[in-house]
Amino acid sequence: MARVRIVFMGTPEFAVPSLEALVRAGHEIPAVVTRPDRPYGRKGILKPPAIKVAAARLGLPVWQEAGVGGLEDFVRQLEPEAGVVVAFGRILPPRLLALARHGWINVHASLLPRYRGPAPINWAIINGDGETGVTTMFLAPGVDTGDIILQETVAIPPGMTAGELAEQLAGLGARVLVATLELLARGRAPRRPQDPSRATYAPTLARDDARIRWEAPARAVVNQIHGLNPEPGAYTGWQGREIKVWRAEEAPFAGGPREVRPGTVVRADGKELWVAAGQGGGVALREVQPAGKKSMDIQAFLRGYRVKVSDGLG
Repeated sequence: MARVRIVFMGTPEFAVPSLEALVRAGHEIPAVVTRPDRPYGRKGILKPPAIKVAAARLGLPVWQEAGVGGLEDFVRQLEPEAGVVVAFGRILPPRLLALARHGWINVHASLLPRYRGPAPINWAIINGDGETGVTTMFLAPGVDTGDIILQETVAIPPGMTAGELAEQLAGLGARVLVATLELLARGRAPRRPQDPSRATYAPTLARDDARIRWEAPARAVVNQIHGLNPEPGAYTGWQGREIKVWRAEEAPFAGGPREVRPGTVVRADGKELWVAAGQGGGVALREVQPAGKKSMDIQAFLRGYRVKVSDGLG
């Protein structure tokens, strides 16, 4: 396998398998660039990005950028043949993109041009897609608009959460990235322009996106819950408190849209907690987390909290 001198840019856990794969493949990585440490938890303790921890474990130098100007000067000194960006969290300017002779490669967790933007995994599950995948592309100005190099598709089985899908796509993206760099080193990397008429966008999740809309069909409610697991978590209200719902299933409830108001508890018997959804469907809650408490299965929740049929959620 041809060896390429690479500057790697990434931040979250999703980027770690790609960095590890590049090291195993023998590529030269003079520096790993990541975002600054961020305050975490109620005490605001600074927490390093996952890629910083991984780079230290792999013995790679780390540079935490605090501004694009300084980043350009730093990369220029490294004289990279190529750049790799995996979930870095910042759009790179054209001047920076010009500093790598073979260009900059991005690993994106969707089948572009579908789901351009920062949250493709979440929205694929929220929207109930049956498949997704990863794309490697040449970075270009704009949000995920570059020419496609390679793509690989995977199925999204029912009940999969965004966290589970991210773990699968992170490993797949690492393998596709290594194959992409081999093509790049041999001058055989294809360039397939994206069709802008087929582009969709996956925006950052806002708090209102996480509010459970019980009036939606049951399957849409379940998809929303799983698409927001583990971040930021779908939530609903109950008896003046907020509850996050981490896992759920469609329930065999056929109350009829006019008989039971969506959000109404229709079963609470110590083992099951079912909630009416739109179009006469029902949702069985499987894992929840009351505000200020740890996540728990539904049986533990029902033992600790008095929930009765006809209670309203939302």
